[in-house]
Amino acid sequence: MEILNNDILLYSENHTTPENALLKKINHETYLKVLMPNMLSGHLQGKVLSIFSQMIRPAVILEIGTYTGYSALCLAEGLIDEGRIITIDINEELEKTVRGYFNESIYKNKIDYRIGNAVQIIPDLKEIFDIVFIDADKMNYPVYYDLVFDKVRKGGYIIADNVLWKGKIINEKFKNDKDTINMIAFNKKINDDIRVENVLFPIRDGLMVARKIV
Repeated sequence: MEILNNDILLYSENHTTPENALLKKINHETYLKVLMPNMLSGHLQGKVLSIFSQMIRPAVILEIGTYTGYSALCLAEGLIDEGRIITIDINEELEKTVRGYFNESIYKNKIDYRIGNAVQIIPDLKEIFDIVFIDADKMNYPVYYDLVFDKVRKGGYIIADNVLWKGKIINEKFKNDKDTINMIAFNKKINDDIRVENVLFPIRDGLMVARKIV
């Protein structure tokens, strides 16, 4: 199920600043070599994340779900000079490849890449984050949100990917689907949370952006 008309998507990408050489390489090699390459943020969403980060100018970012490193590198583009991003992924099989990409980047010294279960890692993090990007296993989205909330500064942002769930959230055919029910509940959780102001962007598979106001 496609959210955005392919012609509109192509037009949007053609009117977006092109990927740099490393991001283009990651994009190409992910689709060539890695299972479920649609999990990649990709050109349009990656540039959105980059622009968000450059507007916010974060000192510390947390990313939950590294995959092949594309979104981490996009988010890193907005870090202040001494800033850093902690990115967590549970997939050990991709570690060597992803570390290779990070080592090719000008941001390699700003990236703290950790392999493990984010549910276990996050409680031990002492940092206060300006941005948290959630793009991991969907069933744990509410857990991740609750775990990071007190670690986000007032005025900071929590961004969650895939919140439109390929359109299934408004499709009656999927009303009994467990993952769809979970995503609907997560979106409601954010929308009902008086501690944030939020907007759901229909970009790619949906980005929920919540700004902490308390």
